[in-house]
Amino acid sequence: MLLSGRIPAHIAIIMDGNGRWAAMRGLPRVEGHKRGAERAKEIITAAKEIGVDTLTLYAFSIENWQRPDDEVSMLMRLLEFYIKKEFHELIKKGMVFRTIGEIWRLPENIRGLLEDMTTRSSGNTGMKLVLALSYGGRNEIIRAVRKLVDSKARSEDITDSSFESLLDTSGLPAPDLIVRTSGEKRISNFLLWQAAYAEFYFTDTLWPDFTKDEFFLALHDYQQRERRFGAVPLKVGF
Repeated sequence: MLLSGRIPAHIAIIMDGNGRWAAMRGLPRVEGHKRGAERAKEIITAAKEIGVDTLTLYAFSIENWQRPDDEVSMLMRLLEFYIKKEFHELIKKGMVFRTIGEIWRLPENIRGLLEDMTTRSSGNTGMKLVLALSYGGRNEIIRAVRKLVDSKARSEDITDSSFESLLDTSGLPAPDLIVRTSGEKRISNFLLWQAAYAEFYFTDTLWPDFTKDEFFLALHDYQQRERRFGAVPLKVGF
């Protein structure tokens, strides 16, 4: 049972394993990505229902541009399809939509759809849904440093908060919980600055098989932890 008072404000998910899921079933990779997109919709709905404030999904990394051209094109078409078919419905239900990453690298038609969704949802007050697209944590930090240089900021004026205001995630809470599926135990250049004090949950389950029930298992695991942010426990047993 989940404790209502300990729901993470911000959950970020590395949705990994679509290709392996398809390969294990003798299916083309596109089928794994399609199933993964369907799973994303289920988890978005579940997060909204339990009161999560912000949900960030690592949908397309900056390194993913190195994949074969036909796979990248297929992923872009799939992204366009789900933006048109699913995400507009989520916005109608009150969600706030946002993206992080080098969005300028995406095809023009997709950029237009994303900008339209961001604008149309800006007045909503529900859960914030953030898609990391063409995103890399190192790239984000470098872009923020360039902004600092361009602004000619004085070294004494540079603080955690002033630097965070230059990141793609400006205005969003730091992630409380980062989930990665597929058995890999690394963060793969995801939210490097923001993850400083996040809790991590790794599961062997491939993303297309990551159901609402397993999502709740991850939350239950999180609720059993004591978050100290570098401090010592209030009570120390000997």
